Amino acid sequence: MRAAVLHEIGQEKLEVLDDVEAVGFGPGRVRIRVRATGLCHSDLSAMNGVLPQPAPFVPGHEGAGEIVEVGEGVSHLKAGDRVVVCWLPACGTCAACKRGQTELCLAGFMNAGTPNFRRPGGDVFGFAGTGTFTEEVVVDAGCAVPIPDDVPFDIAALIGCGVTTGLGAALNTADVEAGSSVAVIGCGGVGISAIQGARLKGAAEIVAVDPVASRREAALEFGATRAVSPDELADAKQQVTAGEGFDYVFEVVGKSATARTAYETTRRGGTLVVVGAGAMDDNLQLNMFELFFDEKRILPSLYGGGDVLRSYERTIALWRAGRVDLDGLITHRVPLSEINEALDQMRTGTSLRTCIEI
Repeated sequence: MRAAVLHEIGQEKLEVLDDVEAVGFGPGRVRIRVRATGLCHSDLSAMNGVLPQPAPFVPGHEGAGEIVEVGEGVSHLKAGDRVVVCWLPACGTCAACKRGQTELCLAGFMNAGTPNFRRPGGDVFGFAGTGTFTEEVVVDAGCAVPIPDDVPFDIAALIGCGVTTGLGAALNTADVEAGSSVAVIGCGGVGISAIQGARLKGAAEIVAVDPVASRREAALEFGATRAVSPDELADAKQQVTAGEGFDYVFEVVGKSATARTAYETTRRGGTLVVVGAGAMDDNLQLNMFELFFDEKRILPSLYGGGDVLRSYERTIALWRAGRVDLDGLITHRVPLSEINEALDQMRTGTSLRTCIEI
């Protein structure tokens, strides 16, 4: 089958090959025919080494498709079922799951070091234990979440990561208060989803911050009340909050420099939500006095900071009701053969989300 493979960490181009085999099928596992997959910035971060990932590997973790076959012991799924790929499934039995923090379950990472694919030249891994830039993938049954028939595959793919992450940061982690002021730093697909979440919660002012003009324009269409470049953020802070700082600031870039800016842009007693996935050696520096004196809440948000399956259901309900715009997030639709052009669009910031149709 065809799959896009990165041979070595640090390479910028993927090679679309037709000699890749999905492996690992057996009890408790399912085989999925991938129909659509989103291109997420985390895929780029894995390719360039910011996020740890063994190579060679097939990127992609934001996918949707149809069940081809189910392994022994899988009773809740059958061939032909339409599903979204959940890259961080909950086991339901660990301490985190029992506390209701299913997004912190580590069960999904147990297979991250096991190859998902094979080529004549050897094993190939799948990013985040999945790898959806391919025609088929084999995953644990818990990674395949059924979706209703009225949800298109491209929309379902976005719900599998970016939309759930951004909406959840505003709805679950921050629980934005109505009438509050919000700034979102980084307005790709996840940042735009955080903006939509803040709008849903009734934020009075939502300032979108991004260096790319087209993303700033898009942010206004999705609910931001104003959009500025990073150089204009200080002026926006003064104009919107009289210099005090925003009630909530979302950092959706994954860099210590922008996290520090976000901290300084948050008012005393306000909330900084860290959404971007950064490198292990990129350290955020805060001094002990400011931590004590400013009393700012620093809240990391992993995969939307709440029960993932419930978040999927909520997002679908909001989409059906017209309360969130998911169709508009997909600014490019391309076949797998054009994956490298799509990667370039994401690097330059000219796309919110690219859907790879397979």
